[in-house]
Amino acid sequence: MDNNVKQVIESVIEDVKLRNKGEAEFHQTIEEVLHSLEGVLVKHPEYVKESILERIVEPERQIMFRVPWVDDNGNIQVNRGFRVQFNSAIGPYKGGLRFHPSVNLGIIKFLGFEQIFKNSLTGLPIGGGKGGSDFNPKGRSDREIMRFCQSFMTELYRHIGPNVDVPAGDIGVGAREIGFLFGQYKRIRNSYDAGVLTGKGLTYGGSLARKEATGFGVVYFVNEMLNYHNQSFQGKRVVVSGSGNVAIYAAEKAIEHGAKVIAMCDSAGYIVDENGVDLEIVKQIKEVERKRIKEYVSRKEGAQYFEGQKQIWTVKCDIALPCATQNDIDINDAKLLVGNGTTVIGEGANMPCTNEAVQYFLEKGLLVAPAKAANAGGVATSALEMSQNSMRLSWTFEEVEEKLKGIMKNIFAVSKDAAEEYGYAGNYVVGANIAGFLKVADSMMSHGVI
Repeated sequence: MDNNVKQVIESVIEDVKLRNKGEAEFHQTIEEVLHSLEGVLVKHPEYVKESILERIVEPERQIMFRVPWVDDNGNIQVNRGFRVQFNSAIGPYKGGLRFHPSVNLGIIKFLGFEQIFKNSLTGLPIGGGKGGSDFNPKGRSDREIMRFCQSFMTELYRHIGPNVDVPAGDIGVGAREIGFLFGQYKRIRNSYDAGVLTGKGLTYGGSLARKEATGFGVVYFVNEMLNYHNQSFQGKRVVVSGSGNVAIYAAEKAIEHGAKVIAMCDSAGYIVDENGVDLEIVKQIKEVERKRIKEYVSRKEGAQYFEGQKQIWTVKCDIALPCATQNDIDINDAKLLVGNGTTVIGEGANMPCTNEAVQYFLEKGLLVAPAKAANAGGVATSALEMSQNSMRLSWTFEEVEEKLKGIMKNIFAVSKDAAEEYGYAGNYVVGANIAGFLKVADSMMSHGVI
């Protein structure tokens, strides 16, 4: 590979680390993406000449703000709010809001950078952004969450809009939180801008199939990958980490494709059900009762519960679908999975495998469906929700799902083609990065130095 290109890439990575100290996840995603672009930069030296890398790793705008609110005991609480508007080369900023105590600027920047390429891969006109707060909704009453969301939106509203920046949900932000956020935005703006937030309730502009979209999309992408390699889900043992929207609906669609889901988890521990996880029980526990997944064993005979989320990767499976959070699978987990005979990894969460784990999987010949491609179904359906809001109409569940399936098939195709064109046939991690990057880079070139 061209030494000059290598030097450019390493120089940009080092500069990112110097200018963004202590932001490990952001450094991780920068390294993962940029190292996969060597062949692209050799073939397109104009990207180097126009400093596309230097520009694409720097957010267009970073917003931090104070979020004061009053809890049920009358005590004043203060959290931090974030919105990183990373890249608008192909459309308005688009990306979720995460409410979780682990949230900091580095986490939001990592998510926002990933979002640029994920959104590009959908083929839809949406740029990359992300936001959130270190607020923890767990254990809080509905009234407390409402007051927090109203305070959060009282600052955020001035930075977003249907043609500027369109947030959605993420970890800790579901239909309840989106409703409170939208209500406050509407009150402040005195305007019914339905397209300013996605993941809305069906009664006020939401889209059918949005809740299921990310999980369904993961399985659609993995299924395309399997079919291309003359394999299928039929009869496969599947382990799914997480038990939120992505995990539940990835499990549901995998079962529809003939697989047996044998394990799921939450942040406290995991369940193993060799007879196949009953998703109706999981949905009742997690979506309705908002309880811990350990409740499952008291409702399903033969199921077992184990403390410790990470240990789920000791369960033998053919296909692993990490759908919980970032860096869920490290190199030690990767070795366990390979040793136990796992042959396919489908990333449902954002960056759920460390760079070392992904490299190990690829070296061992596993099929890896990367998060930027595999979990793009959620944001793709959010963009479909924006389209419905703009046209003031609603599509049926079947119409939305069919569009989603087509988008995921296309994402696999462009990832596969890019990998083959640049000499990485079968490496969908690199293929997705390249395909996502090219569209954004060309748009940035067209817009001049901005």
